[in-house]
Amino acid sequence: MCLFVGINHAQAQITVKGTVVSIENNEPVIGASVLVKGTTNGTITDINGQFTLTNISPANKTIVVSFIGMETQEVTIKPEMRITMASTTEVMDEVMVVAFGTAKKSAFTGSAKMIHTEQITKRPVTNVIESLSGQVAGLQMTTTNGQPGGTPSILIRGISSMSAGTDPLIVLDGMPYEGGWNNINPADVESVSVLKDAASTALYGARGANGVIIITTKSAKAGDAKITIDAKWSANTRGEIEYDYIKDPGEYYQAHYKALYNYYLNAQRQTPDQAYVSANTNMVGTNSQTGGLSYNVYSYPDGEYLIGKDGLLNPNAKLGRVVNGYYLTPDDWVDAVYHTALRQEYNINIAGGSDKAQVYAS
Repeated sequence: MCLFVGINHAQAQITVKGTVVSIENNEPVIGASVLVKGTTNGTITDINGQFTLTNISPANKTIVVSFIGMETQEVTIKPEMRITMASTTEVMDEVMVVAFGTAKKSAFTGSAKMIHTEQITKRPVTNVIESLSGQVAGLQMTTTNGQPGGTPSILIRGISSMSAGTDPLIVLDGMPYEGGWNNINPADVESVSVLKDAASTALYGARGANGVIIITTKSAKAGDAKITIDAKWSANTRGEIEYDYIKDPGEYYQAHYKALYNYYLNAQRQTPDQAYVSANTNMVGTNSQTGGLSYNVYSYPDGEYLIGKDGLLNPNAKLGRVVNGYYLTPDDWVDAVYHTALRQEYNINIAGGSDKAQVYAS
């Protein structure tokens, strides 16, 4: 006789208790997230920085502790734990350019945003102000005209006055700057600080009421001369889907003729034959009345009209027409404005010097 005995072995679940404190002042970290790595088993610390995790499988070896503004910790699981967390210093130790010089962000009480040269040069922009787009909360830029290279209007945290100007104060290397943005090469800019509230702009008085943009350009350091060459190529293209519009000049004349024909037929009470003649004459004639185009880019035989009575382009019409010695052809203005364009940019700078004098040229 054989006797088979089955033994089921169940590993016991464990419970972990612990405390999370700050390494700087040994104070409890309230609300820190404590999670068993690789699972959804987690909790947060209480008012004393303490936590309890239950039903932890022996297969799990690590817990992850995280809190805003502190470095995330991964520690080995123990029944009783004491976990210390350190503040994240990358952001708090950032040096900002302010009215009286420089200050660490941790010691700065105002509202400001710092943009560094790495963030400026990695974007294909024509001037410094364009590099701030989408990177500074509360900063609004509006293009007031379509002039290539035109400077947009800038608002920082809205309009501060109904009658006075709304442009922020621009400070370039410690001096108020009233020149154009296109005069500042983005490749020569070390950093841009945008001061947004009253606390950060107080030292500028009334001139800083609309905010302050502080631009610091690059400077040389003591050492051997260093030559930097930078070449960029990029393509500018339309970001929106192309609209459905009339591209063919013949279709455009047909549509315009139909509008004029209906006007003379209904509003002017003309007969169909009269409306046909009036619409054709007014559409391309040099003395066109209300609604006429006053120009024609088609050539067609004398005694005929550009648009037939069926509302379609005269089959004898040929694109192109000579007027006063000039040959007229249609222009594709949409392609002229929105076509994909190649952008090229080349920069070279030289920096170097001794302990007594440094030179930077670009």
